[in-house]
Amino acid sequence: MTDDRKARLNRRTFLRAAAIGIGSAALAACGGGTAPAPTQPPATLPSPTTVPTLAPVQPTPPPTAAPAPTVAPAGTVKNSLGVTLPENAAPLEHQTFVVYFDITADFTSPNQMETIYKSGGFGSITTLTGDTLVRLNKDFQVQPAAALSWSSDETGKVWTFNLDPNLVWSDGTPVTAEDFVATFRYAADPKHAWDFAWYYSAPGAIKNWDKCVAGELPLEELGVTAKDKHTLVIETETPAPFLPAKLVYSEVLSAAKLKEYGSGLYTADPEKAISCGPYILKEFKPRERVVFEINPTYKGTNRPRIERVIQIAARPEAMFAGYQAGEVDRVTGEQLQTADNEIIARDPELSKQVRLTAGDFRTDYLFFDCQNPPFNDVRVRKAFSHIVDRDTLIKTIITPMQGIPAYSFLMPGFPASNSEGLKDIQRYDPERGRALLKEAGYEGGKGFPKLTMWLRNEPPIRQALAAAIAAAITQEYGIEVEVSNKDFKTFMDALNAKPTQIQFGMVSYGIDFLDPSNMLGVWLSTGRHNWFNKKFDEMVLAASESTDPSRIQIFQEAERLLCEEAPAVFIYHRTVADIYKPYVVGECFEPNIAGFSGLQWPGFTSMSDSLQTLYMSNEVTKYRKAPPR
Repeated sequence: MTDDRKARLNRRTFLRAAAIGIGSAALAACGGGTAPAPTQPPATLPSPTTVPTLAPVQPTPPPTAAPAPTVAPAGTVKNSLGVTLPENAAPLEHQTFVVYFDITADFTSPNQMETIYKSGGFGSITTLTGDTLVRLNKDFQVQPAAALSWSSDETGKVWTFNLDPNLVWSDGTPVTAEDFVATFRYAADPKHAWDFAWYYSAPGAIKNWDKCVAGELPLEELGVTAKDKHTLVIETETPAPFLPAKLVYSEVLSAAKLKEYGSGLYTADPEKAISCGPYILKEFKPRERVVFEINPTYKGTNRPRIERVIQIAARPEAMFAGYQAGEVDRVTGEQLQTADNEIIARDPELSKQVRLTAGDFRTDYLFFDCQNPPFNDVRVRKAFSHIVDRDTLIKTIITPMQGIPAYSFLMPGFPASNSEGLKDIQRYDPERGRALLKEAGYEGGKGFPKLTMWLRNEPPIRQALAAAIAAAITQEYGIEVEVSNKDFKTFMDALNAKPTQIQFGMVSYGIDFLDPSNMLGVWLSTGRHNWFNKKFDEMVLAASESTDPSRIQIFQEAERLLCEEAPAVFIYHRTVADIYKPYVVGECFEPNIAGFSGLQWPGFTSMSDSLQTLYMSNEVTKYRKAPPR
């Protein structure tokens, strides 16, 4: 996905959007949006969990049946859904999760199919009142949700989803395939103008999606239909093996309520809202408070332990003080200020409360104008790939809490990631770099043009990162480099110009959906950079449409070619540090496949199975004087 999509969130929002509960509900925003968050933990924060060597992540095959709900260890307390809580769980009146949302952010609805970008900003928790077709676990593997199983035909373009027949709305009516049909038609309706409509466009666009969104075809022509009461069929324009993963964005709306009220805004009115999800909306005051309570009529498989979710409106600069005062149970990395992080770093107890996530798998990298001298010479690009001392940069500038070294594009834990296998290609080796520049005719930097490294409205910490890299290029290679931090629009207009107007720059990219085709698609000839490699294009396009498990190996071969040809020099993968009270516990905090032990995306939402494991331990009574109201 290219960054000329103006409606996208700051990509620290998409995945994060969900990682903290999809008020930030957008695993999307990928290449960027607004200016990145300026706050960063200081270098003295504790190191994150060591990221282990990972075997390539294989795609999870579509399951054939819904897994049994998480079974808690033997205990004596059962919640309102009959879920037995662990022995160390606090009493039910304390099973309340309290968080902040940004008082300055738009908050028009907690339903993702009504809005993504107006759902309370960083830290808000939404997507709780309607099951999605699929959900993810902490290892980002697709799991059954409202759809118990699914399959595609031989073309890879017709997908059949078998819905859970037990699901009911809280008004007693059953959830049917027609509800999902109505939901997708509403999302594609130009009168609704869904702010996330681009998501179901190419690649693998839902059949006739773009034409329906543009008003060129009636909504009845959309490729989402009901075969029968509990069988949903979704057709795509091209083979889309990644469609199930994309369908985490499918929080169902009631067809009857859409017809009755004419829009999905009924989801923001507790008097009108109904739920088929784990929670039901009880209070919605966008500038004050939002409250969800466990849905006693919920019949799905995502059975939560937490009884209530209370969200309090606050300004980001006041959130950490409120956390210290015991007002909330969590503050996200995006809500913490620089001064807050400095306090956390100096406090041994607060430091223990930091939990790390992969965020949106965002990677920061250098890029080049690969069609013109001097960077049309692969030897020059390779030389630049050997000048980045990632370990030192992480230790001294970025800090281990905010990032891990990147030698390739796909972050550990992301499908098809082969970080360890590609590590040697762009290793730090200035001597090798000098030899390559000599081969290219630029020995000692002689004859090499002065460079300007463009940045995209970066905060001071990444300006310092760029300055350090620029200084290394000058010191080791004799090439003069200055750094210029441009405003967002100027940068993106120049990057997307054909031909590009940026000779040399630093930028970042994060995911839209969990498939290698999304990330690696950035480097296609049709992508946002002007590196053109026919072999790379062929591999990525073939793997993107393939339903064969070997597609993962093809993506890995393509990424190896990307690293070897060096249209980019990968610097670091961003991580995000949230802070939780010690009594907020659960299996969701056990290290995931990449070694991260925070609440991973999609976080505490219907899109994730973390709902089934998060709870308040009896230690809560040491911190709370009384149950929150």
